[in-house]
Amino acid sequence: MGDKKGVLAIVSGFSGAGKGTIMKSLMERYGEEYGLSISATTRAPRPGEENGREYFFVTEEEFLQMIKDDNLIEYANYVGNYYGTPKQYVMEQLAKGKNVILEIEMQGALKVKAKMPDTALLFVTTKDAKTLKERLTGRGTETEDVIAQRMKRAIEESSGITDYDYLVVNDKLDDAVNLVHQLITGIRDQKEEAFDAYRISSNIDFINEMKHDLEQIMEGE
Repeated sequence: MGDKKGVLAIVSGFSGAGKGTIMKSLMERYGEEYGLSISATTRAPRPGEENGREYFFVTEEEFLQMIKDDNLIEYANYVGNYYGTPKQYVMEQLAKGKNVILEIEMQGALKVKAKMPDTALLFVTTKDAKTLKERLTGRGTETEDVIAQRMKRAIEESSGITDYDYLVVNDKLDDAVNLVHQLITGIRDQKEEAFDAYRISSNIDFINEMKHDLEQIMEGE
């Protein structure tokens, strides 16, 4: 890695597209090249959790002060507790030459991009709308109502994909994991032109077709 600064990348994607699986496999395979982003939270530590390992555990007062001081890259409130990504920790990892990946939703991703324009935004999708529906249904863990909500959310998200930089089609997991790693490495090494085929601007027809097919599936139910 030499003296090169690391890349801050955000991975978002449709529910059911497998972004979490990609992230897990990426860290297992290439973990030494990445600085794991540790979130700050106001929730109490669970048994076995350590401050600075699973989370930075802070009080609500401390968290609100972090927001006020602009010390968080992004944050959200889930079920009464705050969660956020501390800016200093991420900057330290990047300065060491480590790449840092955040797996967050579209709204948060665009906020980070606005604050830090060099952030690379990657969007993960299935090869088509039918496969996305099959994956959501195949989980067997969600009701029809929840699946419908996730499909509706996918339609909304498909309108925002054009704000991202690269598209990752997760058809074969190994290929998707390697592509995410190669994209981030290519950006760090300033060889992005090698990945022009994966740029959002090169995949507008695919994105439009995905949105259309998602809408057709929802209309047919």
